[in-house]
Amino acid sequence: MASESQFYLRKTLSSRPHSQTSIAERHVTMANAITRSAHGLTLPEKRLIAAALAKTDSADTRGLMDARIQTVKLSAMEYAETFEVTLDTAYEQLQTGAEALQQPKVILEKPGRRGTVREVRSWIITGKYAKGEGTVEIRWHPDLVPFLFGLRKEFTTYKLKHAATFRSIYSWRLFECLKSWQGAGRWTPTIAEFHQAVGATPTARANFKELRLRVIEPAVKELHHKNGLLVVWSVVKSGRKVISLKFEFTADPQGSFAF
Repeated sequence: MASESQFYLRKTLSSRPHSQTSIAERHVTMANAITRSAHGLTLPEKRLIAAALAKTDSADTRGLMDARIQTVKLSAMEYAETFEVTLDTAYEQLQTGAEALQQPKVILEKPGRRGTVREVRSWIITGKYAKGEGTVEIRWHPDLVPFLFGLRKEFTTYKLKHAATFRSIYSWRLFECLKSWQGAGRWTPTIAEFHQAVGATPTARANFKELRLRVIEPAVKELHHKNGLLVVWSVVKSGRKVISLKFEFTADPQGSFAF
């Protein structure tokens, strides 16, 4: 039988409240539907989301119903240590991120009777920044809860430390998309799916050369440098128009990083 203190902790604290493992060593986990959707995040916002996910227990089914389990608190100190930024930078990014992430950013696409239905959602429903404590407390938006808790299949997971050193949001998004297809070792998105998944700018969407130079090539290079991931990519054309991309990837046998 659980002790009274154990019962109290389960009833009042959020997921993994007393874990001694640094958040860099914990896993970021979300349903594939979210992994491959448009996120619309800046790099600092992505860092906040990933850090919060690292402190969220995706296997905990209580999170599907309990707002306390859906609530996560992050400190500026752990944020600064994980992403190798100054405390001042951590304070600023936590505060601005908690505000920005209450705006609609996630775009989910679902099949409907008359075609694809696009749903736009916010990442969080509340964000409380305590300047004196150097912490931010967020609560996941209810519409995203089914994609973050009680996950048993069709999800993507990776240790935060394997993405924390990225300096480009495009590298991080490509990393997640490839990770979601790790079992196959290849990813073949249409060009529209790729644009959405990485959050390409309007200019990059309209000009493939811009997409290649500003998004794909730098991201592939950083994935190899930071994660030891060997990525070979190519285009599929219809006439002169690029209609899809093909990514084939594997861990560099000579590298020391994990994927």
